Amino acid sequence: MAMVSDAAKPETAKRGKYATLLDPALWTYIDRVNAWYPPGMDLPVDKQRSVYDAMCRAFHAGIPAGVEASDGTVAAGSRAIPIRRYQLAGKAPKAMVVYYHGGGFVLGGLDSHDDICAEICADTGFAVLSADYRLAPEHLHPAAFDDALAVFEWVAATAGLPIVLGGESAGGNLAAGVAHATRHHPRPAIGQVLIYPDLGGPEPGGKESAGSYVEHAEAPLLTLSDIEYYRQVRS
Repeated sequence: MAMVSDAAKPETAKRGKYATLLDPALWTYIDRVNAWYPPGMDLPVDKQRSVYDAMCRAFHAGIPAGVEASDGTVAAGSRAIPIRRYQLAGKAPKAMVVYYHGGGFVLGGLDSHDDICAEICADTGFAVLSADYRLAPEHLHPAAFDDALAVFEWVAATAGLPIVLGGESAGGNLAAGVAHATRHHPRPAIGQVLIYPDLGGPEPGGKESAGSYVEHAEAPLLTLSDIEYYRQVRS
């Protein structure tokens, strides 16, 4: 029997069980991402960052009208942590969202999530402070967490607004970690917004052998092997 290459298979066959589990609009997005990051692409970290940054620039939706952004830094010992603050012009915010970007603790920065943070500001009316942090493998765990915590401490000390912690993927992990570490702080976060956060981990023995680790081991955009790769790079 002749073998049919993956490229020659109907689109629904290549997508497997996810062909009907995910909406067409989401598949459009997945296909756009895969055009930049083909499944199985193996690149060194510096090349991954170049591709990721170029993809984010291509996806950038622009800054909503009325949102003002300004850059700064937070002093943390001998280092300066880059931050970007968003606020609606002429409107006093009722809360401050401290947002940590995703990227597997390896990719991303203030620019990659610029429009996302601006949209959160525009849609909520809250001030948003996007926090950069040191990336692996140059800076191993807990460097990213230390930076995330330092930014929270700075916001708590300098801003009188209620604090909401947010982030997606690796950033969701950082937001949850900061919320837990500061739960007895005089000014703890009043809430968290965690977007597909990385909160789990291997079972004793280092095996992912249950739940989504098995059911969605080959999920679009993030496979189990991807998770293991980023986990190893971070540590």
